[in-house]
Amino acid sequence: MTGNDRLDVMDLAARRGGRPVFHGLSFTLAPGGALRLAGRNGGGKTTLLRILAGLGRADRGVVLWNGDPIGDDREAHAARLGWLGHADALKPALSARENLEAALRIADRPLAGLNNALDALGLSNLADLPAGWLSSGQRRRVALARVLAGAAPLWLLDEPTVGLDIASVAALERAIASHRAGGGMVVAATHTALDLGPDTVSLDPAAHAGAIPEPIS
Repeated sequence: MTGNDRLDVMDLAARRGGRPVFHGLSFTLAPGGALRLAGRNGGGKTTLLRILAGLGRADRGVVLWNGDPIGDDREAHAARLGWLGHADALKPALSARENLEAALRIADRPLAGLNNALDALGLSNLADLPAGWLSSGQRRRVALARVLAGAAPLWLLDEPTVGLDIASVAALERAIASHRAGGGMVVAATHTALDLGPDTVSLDPAAHAGAIPEPIS
C-alpha cells in the first residue's frame, strides 16, 4: 500500500441476465476509505463487487485505479485485491495453514503475514486441521484470513460475516480497522451490523436501478 492509492467508479451501469441492475453509479475511495453496500437481495451488490474485482463486465462506465482503467492490466489489478466471495474456496483435504500458503504462493505474495492472520481470527489452534473438518464459521474465518494475509490494498468482501459468531465478527472489525489505519480500502456487502469504522459511506445499488440510457450518437 502506497498511501496514495485511489479507486474511482464513474457512471457505472450493469445488467444481469439481460435485466438492468443499476446505472449512473459513481463513487470514489481514497486511502483508508470504506464503502458499505446495503439493500435487498438481488439489488446488485454482488454484481458491483464482481465488476470492481474485474470478474464481471459493466455495460457502461469505468472503474479506475490511480487514474487507469482496471481492465488495462488485469494481472496488476488482481494483485491489489483481497477478494472474498460467497464461496470460501478452500481445499477440504488441506489444512487451514496449507490452504493459505497455497493461495499466497499462487498470488506470488509473501508468507510473512500468514501467522498474524491466523492469530487475528482466532485460528492458530485450528491451523493444522483439514479444512473439511472445520465448521462453516471456521471455514469462513480461514477464507477471511486469506484476505488478511495477502496484505492487498483493496478488500472486496461479499457477506463476510456469514456463519461467524459474535467474537469472530469483532475480530473481523478489528482487522478492518487496522487495514484502514494503514491506508487500505474496504468495500463490503453485508446485511449485518458489521462496523466498518468511522466515515463509512453506504450505497444501495438498487437505488440506481432502472433502464440503462442509450448512448448519445
